[in-house]
Order: sequence, then C-alpha cells, then structure tokens
Amino acid sequence: MSVVVIVLVGVLVLAVGGCVCVVWAARGGPPWTRAVAKATLLAGELVRASGRSGGNRNRGGSDD
Repeated sequence: MSVVVIVLVGVLVLAVGGCVCVVWAARGGPPWTRAVAKATLLAGELVRASGRSGGNRNRGGSDD
C-alpha cells in the first residue's frame, strides 16, 4: 500500500469520526464529543472558506 493511500484513509477515518461526534454531541453525548464536534465544525468552516477565497477564477471572462 502506498503512503498516499494510507494518508487518505487516515483523513477519511478522521472525517467520519468527526461526523459521528457531531451527531453524538447533538444528542447529548459526553463532554469530549462536544469538543471534537466543535473542532470538526470549525475545520469544515475553514475548508469551506478556503474554497471561497479563490474569487472568480476563470468565470466566463476572457484574457485577451
């Protein structure tokens, strides 16, 4: 197995675990699930914001 696959599987496991903690915390889970849920939601917001910061790259305009 290549290192890239191992890293991607690790990221997938962390993402799924974070989503589980968000649901569990919403249903009144233990305090540590609230901390993990908050970190997961913050990471999601950061990823979403980084995707938006690209501005309007190649959006129908011409580069004459």
